[in-house]
Amino acid sequence: MTKVHSLALLAYAGFSLSDVAIKLVGPGLSIFEIAFLETFFGAVILLATRHPNEKWTEFWRTERPLAVHARAISGVVASICAVYALTTIPLMDAYALLFLAPFFVTVMSIFILKEHVGIWRWLAVFAGFVGVLLVVKPGFQTFELGHWAATCAGLATGSSILIMRSVGGAAKKTSVLGTLMVYLLTFNLCAMLVVGITVPSLGQFLTLVCGGVCFGLGQLALLTAARSGNANQIAPMHYSQLAWATAFGLFLFGEHLDLWAIVGVFVIACAGILTVFRESIRGRAARSAPASRP
Repeated sequence: MTKVHSLALLAYAGFSLSDVAIKLVGPGLSIFEIAFLETFFGAVILLATRHPNEKWTEFWRTERPLAVHARAISGVVASICAVYALTTIPLMDAYALLFLAPFFVTVMSIFILKEHVGIWRWLAVFAGFVGVLLVVKPGFQTFELGHWAATCAGLATGSSILIMRSVGGAAKKTSVLGTLMVYLLTFNLCAMLVVGITVPSLGQFLTLVCGGVCFGLGQLALLTAARSGNANQIAPMHYSQLAWATAFGLFLFGEHLDLWAIVGVFVIACAGILTVFRESIRGRAARSAPASRP
């Protein structure tokens, strides 16, 4: 395993621990207070993630302001919906529905970016969708509001990915992350003032501090991995979150997966990794094509 793979695994482990912190706090606090505290302590760590040539004090300077703000709005929707889902439904159900993001990206890329989607990508997306159905089992168990929230979070995440794909390298990382943090902190603070603030217990506060730190360290590890490698090395490690969700759900929350759910998790992971490797092969072929011409 390379340094890039190790850093990516650590990053997604940090994100999973952050989600576990949210679930541990549970319904004791409002979703806005949970999101605000985790974002705040995560932002403290994120201050160390800037590129050497970028300054946080100038994060608001960007060549693509509309795209950056649209991505931030999508991030707020994804964050709030994900927090609600994590606090109301089983961890594995939430993760399975959040992994619908690639499905939404594929569908939206056809109509918005006018991309051509080949048969292999469609097969991978279809397989991933089937895997989600095996885990969640709609029709065989109650599809609660938390399930709809997780689906919306997946849609919002897919929208964020699509926006960033259209922007490419035109937007600075400090602009993207800085704008998102400002939106998250401002929205959640205003929402807290409307719905009311509950003083967290010491245990709840420390849990959210740890969750925010894990999220921030995860972002730092992911950024370091991106600087040392490429997206095709990092992307397959994203599916390690399914393993973390299974383990944490079993040992911390007593969530047991039946055989079909285990098969569903395996199918989701295989479908995602297939997509990554297929895109990697296409990318290498595209880069080598000009060189092969006489």
